[in-house]
Amino acid sequence: MTDSTPDLRSIPFRTPDGSETTLADLGDDLFLVVNVASRCGNTPQYEQLEQLQRAYGERGLKVVGFPCNQFMGQEPGSIDEILEYCSTTWGVTFPVMDKVKVNGRNAAPLYQELRKTTDATGKAGRVQWNFEKFVLTPSGEVHRFRPQLKPDAPEIVSVIEGNLPR
Repeated sequence: MTDSTPDLRSIPFRTPDGSETTLADLGDDLFLVVNVASRCGNTPQYEQLEQLQRAYGERGLKVVGFPCNQFMGQEPGSIDEILEYCSTTWGVTFPVMDKVKVNGRNAAPLYQELRKTTDATGKAGRVQWNFEKFVLTPSGEVHRFRPQLKPDAPEIVSVIEGNLPR
């Protein structure tokens, strides 16, 4: 991370109850940030996200979900409905924040910065779809993984395992 790059951990966003927080406030050093939706073909990725949280949470990984309704209206519910769905359908224990926009002028500030990150092909820019994943390492590196790559893919697990304490 260069001096001109903002500290992504200090960018504020809203929790489901409307209060403001940051990744730094969540206290862990390694984050897997993902825009989520309840009515998407990728929605079963909640299961792998929860498995990662359970497998690596005690070592410092924090999965953080950001519901987004920008892709064909696939997250239309209220935040209370979303939280209920995540909990009862997928057993989600990781934090799910308030709904955000990930693209466009009104995108959440965190996503405005995350979109500057390139993926494995060197492409930055707009979030392609629901369940695009960003891994933020303790050293400030950001790794971007497109929606079709499942959370438990070797490429993602390798970055997670390579950045956790042994």
